[in-house]
Amino acid sequence: MTSKAPTVIIPTGFGINCEAETAEAFRRAGGNVQPLHLNDLVQQPGLLARAQILALAGGFSFGDHLGAGRVLANRLRARLAEPLSRFVADGGLVIGICNGFQTMVRLGLLPGGLSSNKLLAKPSASLVDNAHGRFYDGWVTLMVDPNSPCVYTRGMERLEVPVRHGEGRLIVAEQAEQHVVNKHLIPLRYADPETGKATQRFPQNPNGSFQAAAGLCDTTGRLLGLMPHPEAFLYRENHPLWRRSGETDEGAGLRIFINAVEVARRG
Repeated sequence: MTSKAPTVIIPTGFGINCEAETAEAFRRAGGNVQPLHLNDLVQQPGLLARAQILALAGGFSFGDHLGAGRVLANRLRARLAEPLSRFVADGGLVIGICNGFQTMVRLGLLPGGLSSNKLLAKPSASLVDNAHGRFYDGWVTLMVDPNSPCVYTRGMERLEVPVRHGEGRLIVAEQAEQHVVNKHLIPLRYADPETGKATQRFPQNPNGSFQAAAGLCDTTGRLLGLMPHPEAFLYRENHPLWRRSGETDEGAGLRIFINAVEVARRG
């Protein structure tokens, strides 16, 4: 184990607008954060090899004009496919939040693990318009699958975090459904806060995702994409009921980033 803080690269620019909150999350978790404009990352792909974590923050990259995350995914595939594939193959961690999750599935990074051995394979999942057809902004309860390989959710059982999206309904190709379910690649599910069970009921499930999935990981557990925003709950005061909730000094979302930094620090 090394005590050196792992380097976290967070691409910025072109409508990505949650980079500041994501950077704060990783700083509080002990990471060495390096926000980097997407153009600089594309022009200097060697920078990625020096990092241990790549964080694709939320927002509306390229205005979502051609679909959420589509242009960013195409740009990364066209200009950074080899360095990104090498980064993942060498043990790097990738987290995509909201628009970052949409980008990861369009890249084929998630759920991964099908017949192709290419990391940036043909996508087998997508995130489409919410089932109710509207943008939703609110708080949700998430239940953690203890059998998931996801390294980001280790030691967690449930958490409350905000969501804000219009294209968050996960759909999975028929040939990939059993792979996702059998390998426990859904680490987080939208749940009824009273029963603690996964639900398709709105607004507890804000989009109607397959298997009530709030996120996906790959079989290594090092790649995670999720629609909710854990970086928006770093302090107890972020919660709308913080005066009555009895939360500790830390927001529940911070644990995801702490886990990532701890895993990256161990190499």
